[in-house]
Amino acid sequence: MRQRVPWALATAELGDRVLELGPGPGLTTDMLRRQVKSLTAIEVDPTLAGLLGARLHDSNVRIVIGDATEMPFPDEEFSAVVSFTMLHHVSSTALQDRLLAQVWRVLEPGGIFVGSDSRQSWVMRIIHLGDTLVPIDPDTFSTRLQTAHFEVLGIEKNAHAFRFHARRPTSLSLAPADIPGDARLNARS
Repeated sequence: MRQRVPWALATAELGDRVLELGPGPGLTTDMLRRQVKSLTAIEVDPTLAGLLGARLHDSNVRIVIGDATEMPFPDEEFSAVVSFTMLHHVSSTALQDRLLAQVWRVLEPGGIFVGSDSRQSWVMRIIHLGDTLVPIDPDTFSTRLQTAHFEVLGIEKNAHAFRFHARRPTSLSLAPADIPGDARLNARS
């Protein structure tokens, strides 16, 4: 994991307000918080979120308990969204696509979405016995990002993982009905 974060962020300009999706125990959060002014992390597991929040309570990190497919954030709140080895934990491709739509919604125009995920293998299947595993196909992920109205800046893969770099365009003009998926839903109060 420690090698994947620098690899995924190699060409990324994150800006001042970054959102991390699904930090789990916070291994990547510890690395990111030293690189950005303000880091928000959304974690669906209340126990992990509580432990991470307690550990980082006097830092530049805000932990939010929530589901990344229904983010409780206002539109255009973040300069960047990052995701490290968590997309395959989303329980269906439909929910993964809903997550992409939510990322698009919470990104400011020109904001970036970067990250990495593991590639499918028998080792991945063994590691995830009893856990959610819906692998992302790096060969079709570009199309999925484009369907969510992202500009794809790059997808690169190696034998074990892939990284992606996409941007919310600055000049995309969409009618509310054209905004991807459920992204047009207002954030909850």
